[in-house]
Amino acid sequence: MAFLAFEGLDGSGKSTLIKNLELHLKQAGISFIQTREPGGTDLGEELRQIILKDQDPAPCAKAELLLYEAIRAQHVEVKIKPNLEKGIWVISDRFTASSIAFQSGGRKIIQEEIEWLNNFATSNLSPDLTVLLDISYEDSQKRMLNNNRDTKDRIEKECESFHKGVRQSYLAQAKGKDDWLVLDACKSEDELASELFTSLIQKGFLS
Repeated sequence: MAFLAFEGLDGSGKSTLIKNLELHLKQAGISFIQTREPGGTDLGEELRQIILKDQDPAPCAKAELLLYEAIRAQHVEVKIKPNLEKGIWVISDRFTASSIAFQSGGRKIIQEEIEWLNNFATSNLSPDLTVLLDISYEDSQKRMLNNNRDTKDRIEKECESFHKGVRQSYLAQAKGKDDWLVLDACKSEDELASELFTSLIQKGFLS
């Protein structure tokens, strides 16, 4: 059993890598659920619409952070913990590292305050492995354009300096951490899957 979180800028290829992992787990007969943040539960999906809606006035930085943490608390209590307790793998598209990256690296909220809220919302639950698909701001924008992402949500519309701050926060969080795997998102789909599977084998999650 493992709890994996996938992180990165939009357009980094998280969804594709998650799909490849799901296929591998199915073939190996391993039970898993795939979930996401913001979202993951009925309450979470409703709050997701509020957060990402391009509205005026938008939630202030602190209100935005607290909405994310409310989603996370429900997500952990209702979905993540119950499945982990059953021995089921949990694969989440984003988790606590996103709040630090976007709300500290992007919004400039003090990181220690976000870390406290993350721990409160999760009861100190952390992923067994956080997989960061690292990509530059420029390449992420090109990918979204190539994927016909004509409509962007409120967060995706943030300025270049915001997203560059998010990326730098991710890299800082991952530095020197054994429970992080940083992948070059510009590599091919097969290369990324191979590197992920190799890491999971080395860490004893897969045989």
